[in-house]
Amino acid sequence: MDSSKKTAEDAPADEPAADRVTAAGTAAAEDSSTRRRRWLMDTRPLRHPAYRRLWSSTTVTAVGSQLTAVAVPKQIYDITGSSAWVGYSSLAGLVPLVVFALWGGAVADSVDRRKLMLLTNIAIAVTSLLFWVQAFAGAHSVWLLMVLLAAQQAAAGMNAPARSAAIARLVPAEELPAAIALGSTVMQTGLIVGPLLAGVLIPVIGLADLYLIDAIALTATVWAVWRLPALPPLEANGAPVARRGGWREVGAGFRYITAQRILLLSFLADIVAMVFGMPRALFPQLAHTTYASWNEGFALGLLYAAIPIGAVAGGLFSGTFSRAKRHGLMVVIAVCGWGAAITGLGLSGSLWWAAGFLALAGFADMVSMVFRSAILQSVATDDMRGRMQGVFTVVVAGGPRLADLLHGTAGSAFGTRGAVAVGGVLVVVVMLGLAAAFPVFTRYRGA
Repeated sequence: MDSSKKTAEDAPADEPAADRVTAAGTAAAEDSSTRRRRWLMDTRPLRHPAYRRLWSSTTVTAVGSQLTAVAVPKQIYDITGSSAWVGYSSLAGLVPLVVFALWGGAVADSVDRRKLMLLTNIAIAVTSLLFWVQAFAGAHSVWLLMVLLAAQQAAAGMNAPARSAAIARLVPAEELPAAIALGSTVMQTGLIVGPLLAGVLIPVIGLADLYLIDAIALTATVWAVWRLPALPPLEANGAPVARRGGWREVGAGFRYITAQRILLLSFLADIVAMVFGMPRALFPQLAHTTYASWNEGFALGLLYAAIPIGAVAGGLFSGTFSRAKRHGLMVVIAVCGWGAAITGLGLSGSLWWAAGFLALAGFADMVSMVFRSAILQSVATDDMRGRMQGVFTVVVAGGPRLADLLHGTAGSAFGTRGAVAVGGVLVVVVMLGLAAAFPVFTRYRGA
């Protein structure tokens, strides 16, 4: 009999009664803890000190980074009075993010990932400090802001592949879904708390000090990364090896994706969900027209917040899915769930129903992201993880922006609700088509 299931009656006769009671209480506590983990957030990865340090730093910077994400477009709008310039700044940040995420993935496979994270986090902190300096000095230069934003996004692009690829070296393979869910839950929480906190702080301390708070928060990240173990590139047998990190290696990464069908399909699943089913470009019009009976500002804020709220809920209940073994099937189910929820949004004439469907979509997106990331970390060998994470970063950043163009055009041509509903249906149809065409994906099992 498993000793963890031992009860007071199973104890030897000569065992003291107090010890028998203690054993029974311990067993009951363990059973209760196991039941909670099956439903609530799976926190097993936090037992590993190195991962705990990396995760703890994320809890700080998830909010701090959103302060800068709010402050930059606000300052640009204050200087120019033009939303078009805000859009141009988004492009100015996207291009270096894409380029340096791809290159950073190759570099992350060729150097010590801890050192790369350390250098890029310092660079991000320096740019946040420079943002504060220009705002404090009253520079009022939109071009300076865009240059600083491009530099910061370049550093972030270099940082993201190394940070994500490091996780598989810090936790056992069977705990990867739980570790990814923990990190994503924190990031999604930052998407909710950060903008709200920025809105509260700007009238109190001013816009400039938001940059300073972010810079100070980043010192916690630098300290946490400094205390990580060395993460040099490894051969298949676990021995350190020297590699190059140029654009030829980036090309090798793309060839690797095409040869690994499971990886390719995991990327396609996210592209399908985001390009066809991310209608955020239509939120302002929905708030202004469909939900006009509500306060427009309230309606718009709720629409934007609903998906992150659902994603956080998914993270808090990650125990319900993080132990699933059929990772490919879970991605298919989650993407179809996202599509169904977006269809419900398009058919809904009530703001609260719309928010509910978006929250369900956020929950499904969290599930999809957890298992797509777990597939990437498990299928890709260590010498390719950085490059795969670079592509992952590009897909995650680029998909919603393509969706903005597609949904904005379709919404103008066919109406907002119709465009949203059709997009959700397309997600389900295309994803089921991919699953039927490539059954190897739905059969894929993780560690």
